[in-house]
Amino acid sequence: MPHTAPTRPALLTAPDGTRFRDLNGNGTMEPYENPTLSVDERVADLVARMTLEEKAGLLFQTMITINADGTLVEPGPDDPVDDPMYPSTSALVADKLMNHFNLFGAAAPRRIAEWNNRLQDLAAGTRLGIPVTVSTDPRHGFVDNPAASAQTEGFSLWPEPPGLAAIGDEELVRRHADIVRREYLAVGIRLALHPTADLATEPRWARVMGTFGSDAETSARLVAACVRGLQGDSLGPHSVAAMTKHFPGAGPQKDGEDAHFPYGREQVYPGANFDYHLIPFEAAFAAGTSQIMPYYAMPVGTPYDEVGFGFNKGVVTGLLREKYGFDGIVCTDWGLVTDSRILGAPFPARAWGVEHLDRAGRVELILAAGADQLGGEAAPELVVELVRDGGVAEDRVDVSVRRLLREKFVLGLFDDPYVDPDEAAAVCGSPEFVAAGRAAQSRSLTVLKDRPEGAEEPLLPLSPGARIYVRGVDPSVAARYATVVASPEEADVAVVRVAAPHDQREGGFEQFFRAGRLDFTPEELRPILELARAVPTVVDVFLDRPAVIPEIAATAGALLADYGASDEAVLDVLFGHAEAEGTLPFELARSMDDVREGCEDLPNDAVDPLYPYGHGLRLR
Repeated sequence: MPHTAPTRPALLTAPDGTRFRDLNGNGTMEPYENPTLSVDERVADLVARMTLEEKAGLLFQTMITINADGTLVEPGPDDPVDDPMYPSTSALVADKLMNHFNLFGAAAPRRIAEWNNRLQDLAAGTRLGIPVTVSTDPRHGFVDNPAASAQTEGFSLWPEPPGLAAIGDEELVRRHADIVRREYLAVGIRLALHPTADLATEPRWARVMGTFGSDAETSARLVAACVRGLQGDSLGPHSVAAMTKHFPGAGPQKDGEDAHFPYGREQVYPGANFDYHLIPFEAAFAAGTSQIMPYYAMPVGTPYDEVGFGFNKGVVTGLLREKYGFDGIVCTDWGLVTDSRILGAPFPARAWGVEHLDRAGRVELILAAGADQLGGEAAPELVVELVRDGGVAEDRVDVSVRRLLREKFVLGLFDDPYVDPDEAAAVCGSPEFVAAGRAAQSRSLTVLKDRPEGAEEPLLPLSPGARIYVRGVDPSVAARYATVVASPEEADVAVVRVAAPHDQREGGFEQFFRAGRLDFTPEELRPILELARAVPTVVDVFLDRPAVIPEIAATAGALLADYGASDEAVLDVLFGHAEAEGTLPFELARSMDDVREGCEDLPNDAVDPLYPYGHGLRLR
């Protein structure tokens, strides 16, 4: 259909003096436009006005991209047709009548705010003027994975969730989430596709970095604090809605492989520990999480059907809806229905256990399971087809439509979805927020070892007069703390930063998932160990997963773990300007054999770990 020019709804005054946004452009305050009515009244009025096509559009949320200048993405004549990574914004909004979008990619905060306003103007041009809910994966950490998180310049930068768990301070997590809320609100993001309530019980899993570690009680405390920081005590116009994921607890992935991919589709419980993984979600329910996302994986060897959790009625309706009484929005994980190609490689739909169904059959099963919205999909026509063919009742669609509209009304989007780009530029990355994030980075560092083998005195803190040799550290940053030298032979001490090892996966999305082995190869170890034998060496390991590092632990003069920290945050600790408070949020196994012998669903079950859960020294 032809697209009308984007337009901002007029702000009018009704005969009774009520100011309202004329969303449908008829000059009259309809009940759904009336801010003085209850949310239930407004929802009921709007649902009664909606066509089946408009209802179907609400049931889908997909990725949408942004141009660096804040304009809407409209593919040119030379761009790939139907590229899922770069869809036409106007086609999604005006043709497919969708109004929930996951922001993919990044721009400066001011530009994101301008983009939001343009997107809301586009939505205002639809028949009923239903505003857009913009969502995002986490944007405040160090990991940049298009399937899980997006580091965004201009926002404050914090340790990843295991680092917050290493500190273990609920108030810090609540404050962190509140700052995230304020930065999101400033640019128009109203739905956080987090927190992650999964447990890092399987150390090989590529998504450990999104969790609050392996302990369910710690995760429960911090997940609840995060939900409250994002939403407040109750959801309202100043909230960012939280979509807690991945119910009923991802993490026990067979052999640590991820369920984004066919070889990782099985979720297993050899330790019979299914209920343990529910504990953080119970805390999220008590904190009032607005939404829940089930995971891709299919449970194996449990009472539940061996189909992906998004298709699983026993899990979504039986466990989530009925046992826990959750009546909020359930949105599936991304891409359960449609095969695609990403980065030139085939990426099959994550329809685990129901691969034999066609696209319409998969949608029908998802709705029958109890989900409200399909993430990562843009196929409202399938719902229209199912209703008209009798596969799905329109009353069933209405149940989910009401839930989705209710959240939009509670968030205040119908009354004002626009933001101020000047305020976005001032709020995001403010000195206060940046300082809070950097302080948390230093606090989260975990000192595993502070003195060389056999030494009486600790190596840390380092002297400001020391001559240091650095690897994996910006020399210009290190020069602000000590004299940087060009070779180990000239140095009093060396400082090395490395990342936990992994098997390199080739092609497509897989290249972004750091999976497989946790131990360093001899070739990777050699330069680290040779340096540590030549000069007292401080090694800092980025633990995006629980690395197997016995050789480094035995040879390094001092050993630290970080979970996302700048060079400045690390050097502040090494030179005594800040205190490292972190303790390990998961154990570090002594060997890969120990890892393989563990049960995927049991936390911290190594017989003789190199460093146990909760280990962490304090520097004198």
